[in-house]
Amino acid sequence: MTGSAPRGGVVPHSLRVMNLAHLVRQNARRFPDLPGLIWGERRWSWREIEADVSALAAALAAKGIGKGDRVLVHSKNTAQMFYAIFAVFRLGAVWVPTNFRLLPDEVTYLAQFSGAKAFLCHGDFPGHAAAIKADVPGVEHIWRLDEQSRDSHFGDGNLSDLVAPYHGTAMADCPVERDDPCWFFFTSGTTGRSKASVLTHGQMGFVLTNHLSDLLPAITEKDASLVVAPLSHGAGVHQLNIVARGAPTILLPSERFDVAQAWQLIKEYRVTNLFTVPTILKMLVEHPAVDQHDHRQLRYVIYAGAPMYREDQKVALRKLGPVIVQYFGLGEVTGNITVLPAHLHDAEDSPQLKLGTCGIERTAMQVSIQDDSGRELAPFETGEICVIGPAVFAGYYDNPEANAKAFRDGWFRTGDLGHMDEQGFVYITGRASDMYISGGSNIYPREIEEKILTHPAIAEVAVLGLPDPMWGEIGVAVCVAREGQAVSAEALVEFLAPKVPRYKLPRHVFFWEALPKSGYGKVPKRLVRDEIEARGILADLAAASKKRAS
Repeated sequence: MTGSAPRGGVVPHSLRVMNLAHLVRQNARRFPDLPGLIWGERRWSWREIEADVSALAAALAAKGIGKGDRVLVHSKNTAQMFYAIFAVFRLGAVWVPTNFRLLPDEVTYLAQFSGAKAFLCHGDFPGHAAAIKADVPGVEHIWRLDEQSRDSHFGDGNLSDLVAPYHGTAMADCPVERDDPCWFFFTSGTTGRSKASVLTHGQMGFVLTNHLSDLLPAITEKDASLVVAPLSHGAGVHQLNIVARGAPTILLPSERFDVAQAWQLIKEYRVTNLFTVPTILKMLVEHPAVDQHDHRQLRYVIYAGAPMYREDQKVALRKLGPVIVQYFGLGEVTGNITVLPAHLHDAEDSPQLKLGTCGIERTAMQVSIQDDSGRELAPFETGEICVIGPAVFAGYYDNPEANAKAFRDGWFRTGDLGHMDEQGFVYITGRASDMYISGGSNIYPREIEEKILTHPAIAEVAVLGLPDPMWGEIGVAVCVAREGQAVSAEALVEFLAPKVPRYKLPRHVFFWEALPKSGYGKVPKRLVRDEIEARGILADLAAASKKRAS
């Protein structure tokens, strides 16, 4: 891109930026003997991680993997997955991680769509490897990640065996420019197939700087971070920040999320920060182990992915103190839209506290609340949350239709609804796709969910609109009761009556043992809707409505 058209009368000499793999080499130089990764009984120093990264990069290069090639990765959190991130970056190739809970046909689609040339597949997923081999001829190499794997044999062989001959090989970082892709970040999507958000080396360099400024100020190599979510998405971005500071990353010893074990590790390694989502944070602070282990060293418990209900927020603050940090941001903006730092959280409601806000604009990012025509709205008017700034992704891979919908006059349209107050604090009302219209009135589920969760017997809730021949849509609440407690649907509606206008009251309330969750701990409304249909509730409601109408 050197020598491109002048901008403002200046021809850029170079758009070259740092290859993100250089972070590991920096640490190997500065902190060669300090731990960079801890997993169970094993520890890897930064010197060892650098050697592993170079060896894997050399092994991939020997198979013809180079700049721009996509490397699909389907794995649980393992050490091999951790250093594979940087090996792929080092080659200038593109890291294409999946949610390891996806089915073989879903991963096959991602391989085909991304144009993957190589597939790194954990040994616990032979069916996924078989599907890729059968249906995606463009994938030339399949390597088996063999750590904590059941006995299986597929592809070119075990990664540890394939990499062994290359230990001691020094690999230079491939030169990259600002707009060179480094990561295809798959969105979970609200409908249809997942889309690949293209994250670039230059964009991610800014994201790291922004995260370290807004979310993790003052961390050093003396800090430590526990991973409690898949490295394929938000937790992977968070760990890049930890690597940038030379601090150790601690993986849970097993695939199963054991809350008591997590608190034990926080105590043992004096963990100072972790990235999580509201549902996982809720599990952490409601477990008895939170009171059994010393966690006074925790400084930043970052939660994102969805707003946190106020009642859950209060519990977390009372258990952990003023250490929770919220950020709002989609994969397309790599989390960089707003931040609500620890000092703006409080366990007690007060007139000064801005209840329900997701915070203020991130450093060097700009937020605008816009109507359907792109007009910026006045404070407290509800519209779509839009954003511009260096953290915004390059666009969706090979999807011009989605790009056309996602951008307007340079603004990225998040699809989230909300408003901004006069001081610039942003409030999320909900996803545009979650809003339903009942009797001609727009209803936003989140405000109803917040009210329901103030009932002491309710642990979780999802409110959504379902079709109705008379009202267009009606509200349905699906609740999970706290252990050992119970409440009837009638009693809950009676509890809500003075708190929620009559037209917003859910017409039906159901109690389930648990709400369906995505692989990232979220409760997508589409999964709740699918479960409602699978249980025959949708058909029963339709039949009841038809009977009333007749």
